[in-house]
Amino acid sequence: MLAALLKFFTHARNAPAPLRPPGAVLEKEFVQRCIKCNKCAQVCPYGSIQMAHLHWGAGFGTPMIFARDMPCYVCMKCPPVCPTGALDNRLTQKENVRMGTAAIDTEKCLPYSGVICRACFERCPIYREAITLKDEIFPQVHEDKCLGCGICEHVCPAEEAAITVRARLE
Repeated sequence: MLAALLKFFTHARNAPAPLRPPGAVLEKEFVQRCIKCNKCAQVCPYGSIQMAHLHWGAGFGTPMIFARDMPCYVCMKCPPVCPTGALDNRLTQKENVRMGTAAIDTEKCLPYSGVICRACFERCPIYREAITLKDEIFPQVHEDKCLGCGICEHVCPAEEAAITVRARLE
């Protein structure tokens, strides 16, 4: 029993920063401001926003996005309903969203292995800006344009996603 609890708390402490909805303030402040009201999840038409389970430790009950399962489609319906400012309700333009940044693992990415694939490039909501194709084949992420929405990760056909989104830390 003690070993199971230790494993649980070790996971919670070492878990990567979660991907938060559009407009989220920095993580430490977000966890303090969020009252876990679930309004953002209720208003999300895509079911992208899930409430964190207990293994997320202090973030338990706060809104998260699991991009591989269901990305954020950047509809911008969640920031206005946040009553505490955990989601900045002044944010209205999707181009200004910075949830995180996508990164490509060239070892897993199909075009880098000789297989034609343009899934992430074609589905990116900031088309031809956040993800471009080098030599019309190899996807490249432009961090300054990437929203971190996770659509690219969601549509990646590789068994283990070759493009993943890391949450914004600053």
